[in-house]
Amino acid sequence: MGTQNSQSKGRKPWVAIGVVVSIGLLLWLLLTIMPKGFKTTHEQIGTGKPALVFVYDPNLASSNSQTEQMNEARAHLGDNVFFLLARAGTPEGDQLIARYGASRAELLYFDASGKLVKRQFGVVSANELMQWMR
Repeated sequence: MGTQNSQSKGRKPWVAIGVVVSIGLLLWLLLTIMPKGFKTTHEQIGTGKPALVFVYDPNLASSNSQTEQMNEARAHLGDNVFFLLARAGTPEGDQLIARYGASRAELLYFDASGKLVKRQFGVVSANELMQWMR
């Protein structure tokens, strides 16, 4: 009976270490899978790379769909394009919305020099977004 008890005591630290490592790996996996967030500041417009700005309204279901499409396009285009949000109801977002006369759920595409070259209401597919940037 004493042998069984000492064996289970010897396994407990390894079980605890295994659980901690498993949780750590799961968290790491979730962080690598989660999409990168979008910047909500707009100083990158006109700094040498094209910029796609989406006028995001959290009250519209289409806003989530559009950000999913933007994430997919970003996965293909990498760092060649800035992907930005203009959040309605925030000072930065409202300033950009007023400056360009933008509406909620609208996409604004700026060339590398900062010139607005295309605008369209969402939801625009990832494939179509990539076509804009070619």
